[in-house]
Amino acid sequence: MVRNKFRRLSRVIFLAALAATITMPTFAGAKEEGDLLIRARAIYITPDESATISLIGGDASIGNEVTVELDFSYFIRDNIAVELILATSKHSVSAIGTALGDLDLGSVWLLPPTLSLQYHLQPKQQFSPYVGISANLTLFHSVNDGPVADNVKYDAAIGYGLQAGVDYRIGEGTYINLDIKRLWLSTDVTIDATTAAGAIVAADVKINPWIFGIGIGKTF
Repeated sequence: MVRNKFRRLSRVIFLAALAATITMPTFAGAKEEGDLLIRARAIYITPDESATISLIGGDASIGNEVTVELDFSYFIRDNIAVELILATSKHSVSAIGTALGDLDLGSVWLLPPTLSLQYHLQPKQQFSPYVGISANLTLFHSVNDGPVADNVKYDAAIGYGLQAGVDYRIGEGTYINLDIKRLWLSTDVTIDATTAAGAIVAADVKINPWIFGIGIGKTF
């Protein structure tokens, strides 16, 4: 139900932005071919997680997180840009509803460099929405195993995503940005649960996060 609400909200925002561009005037210094747009965003990451866990069954629970994101968009045409985002976030992890109950698996840091190809509607106008499609590589580091497992290992994940957002020009080459991303990615997890379950447990974990961002950007 929450996922459907997010989908409806993102569609409404995008359609409203598209309609608004019809009457917006053109501004000097707007986004154009050859520009580099650098943004800093505060982002809220909320995984839409699920898992298939061997031996003990159950599901995965991954905590939400707020962090900072830096991104670079290079305009290869007035309407077309390539964006690279850089961020890292720490998430708590649990296995819930297993044969052994709920298991605290500590925490892990995610480093998810993401490359997007974007189409910017009305880049010369003050209110300029965009959509994008993304390729993602997520690396896991600084694992804290928690009180149950002796060793938790996460395989690097390759995924894809969709993006929608809007840049609102507040000065020459300066923008306020709102952005929504949805990533689809999964990882294979190995859990040494010898102490709790007497075995090595494997899990196929789908992370599939929604990422909501707000920030400010500048063209160069």
